[in-house]
Amino acid sequence: MSIDPLLSIMDKLEKMHKSLLKVSYHKTELIKVGDMDGLDQILKDEQTHVAAISQLEQQRQKTVTDYLRAKGIALSGQATVADVLEAASTTEEKTKLEEARKRLLLVIDQLKNQNDLNQKMIFQSLQFVNMTLDILRPQPDQINYSKTQVRGGSMQQTHFDSQA
Repeated sequence: MSIDPLLSIMDKLEKMHKSLLKVSYHKTELIKVGDMDGLDQILKDEQTHVAAISQLEQQRQKTVTDYLRAKGIALSGQATVADVLEAASTTEEKTKLEEARKRLLLVIDQLKNQNDLNQKMIFQSLQFVNMTLDILRPQPDQINYSKTQVRGGSMQQTHFDSQA
């Protein structure tokens, strides 16, 4: 069995991840300007990308499993591309697969870093909003009694002469 179907799927995965990375960069810009309508649309785009990536990932897993079974390799757990690398027949196949794997992992790492940045920016925005709301909200009246309230405010002090 050839690794060409697996390489094809991995190329599609790489393209989808690159597209998702572009969406993530656009999301960063929308966060910076505070465009909530744009963010809502971006989230829908992200969900579409994630669904397509999930479907491709399932195809990749099936292709890896089929390849390993065709080679007569028993599976212990979930089959990975690293398992295919070990089972590949020629060094040319190994090289192609390793390059495709590295490219995909690089894009995934960039996407992870960009998403971390977006998450931090959104968290800071929420902190700013909460701080602003705390400043604008009226503070509740003091619930502790003051010295004048305990004495009644207008009461005159009486003196007790203990020597009388």
